[in-house]
Amino acid sequence: MASKETCRTELRAAVRHLSDRGLYSAAKWAAEQLMGIEQDPSRHTPSHTRFQRGSSSIRRRFRTATPAESSATPSAGVSYVMTPSLVAAEEYDYGLMDSDFYLLAKSYFDCREYRRAAHVLRDQTAKKAMFLRFYALYLVGFSTCYLLHCYIDDFFLEFATSKSALEAGEKRREEEMIELEGPLGKSDAVNSELLSLQRELSTLHKNGTIDAFGLYVYGLVLKEKGSENLARSVFVESVNSYPWNWSAWSELQTLCTTIEALNSLNLNNHWMKDFFLASSYQELRMHNEALAKYEYLQGTFIFSNYIQAQIAKAQYNLREFEQVEVIFEELLRNDPYRIEDMDMYSNVLYAKECFSALSYLAHRVFLTDKYRPESCCIIGNYYSLKGQHEKSVMYFRRALKLNKNYLSAWTLMGHEYVEMKNTSAAVDAYRRAVDINSCDYRAWYGLGQAYEMMGMPYYALHYFKKSVFLQPNDSRLWIAMAQCYETEQLHMLEEAIKCYERAANCNDREAIALHQLAKLHFELGRTEEAAFYYKKDLERMEDEEREGPNMVEALMFLAQHCKTQKKFDEAEVYCTRLLDYTGPEKETAKSLLRGIRYARDVEHFPP
Repeated sequence: MASKETCRTELRAAVRHLSDRGLYSAAKWAAEQLMGIEQDPSRHTPSHTRFQRGSSSIRRRFRTATPAESSATPSAGVSYVMTPSLVAAEEYDYGLMDSDFYLLAKSYFDCREYRRAAHVLRDQTAKKAMFLRFYALYLVGFSTCYLLHCYIDDFFLEFATSKSALEAGEKRREEEMIELEGPLGKSDAVNSELLSLQRELSTLHKNGTIDAFGLYVYGLVLKEKGSENLARSVFVESVNSYPWNWSAWSELQTLCTTIEALNSLNLNNHWMKDFFLASSYQELRMHNEALAKYEYLQGTFIFSNYIQAQIAKAQYNLREFEQVEVIFEELLRNDPYRIEDMDMYSNVLYAKECFSALSYLAHRVFLTDKYRPESCCIIGNYYSLKGQHEKSVMYFRRALKLNKNYLSAWTLMGHEYVEMKNTSAAVDAYRRAVDINSCDYRAWYGLGQAYEMMGMPYYALHYFKKSVFLQPNDSRLWIAMAQCYETEQLHMLEEAIKCYERAANCNDREAIALHQLAKLHFELGRTEEAAFYYKKDLERMEDEEREGPNMVEALMFLAQHCKTQKKFDEAEVYCTRLLDYTGPEKETAKSLLRGIRYARDVEHFPP
């Protein structure tokens, strides 16, 4: 890892370069990481030191490496390079800064008048001006796709403030979004500028006269056109030439859907590569590797909210909800108007049924910015927890109007349709989710649930298998597949047993697997195996201080089994515990206890 001062200097320059080119999301990311670097106490007074707070306590509490391992020393044999283009980037088209053409075009661009901006720069040959023209033309096709907002480069373009923009959006929708594909509709507008952009950028690329930012736009165009392999190589060229554009890294990550594809990239060993690898590990479900990488990065970016949010995401995927909740609570204390990643926090609150906390979070994001897909998903979760599923669906639809590729909204809306018993709409929503990301195990699991509800267990089993392949350490998925095997149509009990065993080994928090294993072994006549699992289930219930019918069933079986095995003392202990219950089990226990004592007497004093 480069020194803190080097990272700070590079990020400061990057914020200016990216902002000048309208890459607002990447500029914001760079600025946030800049403020995540701990200030030098010798050069800054305490009043000017950013984030004197408890963020580092989270790093200490949940780290997987020692501080020495998380220091700024790279792995053995790896040396980080200072990208030569930094000096050139500092003076990048310096003479153009005062260009009246560029200043006018940039003003149009900032007002989202992309065609006007491109037109002004039509004869400009400086690389900075050419990039802005390319990028403006790329954004033209998206600028009127939605009524209120458009989600471009992770940056919302708000049309609600302009009546003419709203009218343009209505016209565009009527003309281009003939959207009646299934109950959820379709909204895929085509950017008419892509073909001409591809030709021009391809020529510049072949001539070697394209810079890192032009390569970024070229990669976007190739990706839109479906040329993923070429797009991947172009994005690699872009980040190797100018590594501080996080948007380019993010686009490259979406094209690395396997670890083989990731390892095949020929990337320079710049410190930005570590952020990319950590994010890629996260998407490839290598959560422990991602955690280790982010904790290593915290050696330099100790106060980075982004890194803390990514650590929370990894913990969320590992189902460590308590740790996730602590991290998000601190994030909100430090950045009370943050909306990024808060939909994940709402999922945790939903799973834990923390109604008041979820209500507070929904109210907060609504006041901060209700026109964000994350905000809509949080409010949708709030109404879902209240049992108002129709209203919940309405907010998930709003999220999708803001960003039709917002994965969580499709998946969560599918869940709501399952609750409403609208299986056809649920299937449509889940299929849209897997079209966006075929590695979304929740959508595959949802498809399995929907087909199981429709009485189609073979289809359900197919989708459950896809979900456990993607998330093999989630006990819920193994239990769902086991229950599918248990259905009357399949009745494949041996396979169900194997699934329950996997679930039991994956920290089955719902405590379903052990009980079901005991019941299935008993059904198959394997009393010893049944006794083994009933005993394990009983021990777990005792440790967790749980009562209920499962405990009664376990005690009853173990009492009878021990009596059959002539373990009379043990059988009597189980029967005595049953006497504490009221109802028919108490009378059964009394009768069984008399039988046990009689059998023991006969054993000791035969007639």
